[in-house]
Amino acid sequence: MRLPACLSALLAVFALSGCGLVYKMEINQGNYVTQDMVAKLREGQTRQQVKLALGTPTTESIFHADRWDYAYLLERRGKLVTSHRLTVFFDHDKLQRWDVHDLPSSPVVDRDPAYANLEKDKKSDDGPGWWSRIADWWRK
Repeated sequence: MRLPACLSALLAVFALSGCGLVYKMEINQGNYVTQDMVAKLREGQTRQQVKLALGTPTTESIFHADRWDYAYLLERRGKLVTSHRLTVFFDHDKLQRWDVHDLPSSPVVDRDPAYANLEKDKKSDDGPGWWSRIADWWRK
């Protein structure tokens, strides 16, 4: 009597595990910095002026007092959508130089540009799962 109930419960857990009921939250981490914001930087600016142009840095290391890092990462459904990084270097509290890696060209207007890239580059594995296909077949 217990064996059929256990098998039914096991089958239900197995069937529901692949149907997309597990929600994977969108994760935005870091500072969203654009090329327009970086264009405001000039050598010799103070730390306060850099902070006004870019915002508070993601990382201020005690081991690298003359370096600020601005990093951004967006994950959607557990997959990396976009990431970019800007590193700002100071010499005697004056801006000396900066390194840019994959910054977006414009700010977010309505939606993050990463969504447009995700929808544009949509792959076949982003379609309905096997459980949805079975449910659709059953309804027909």
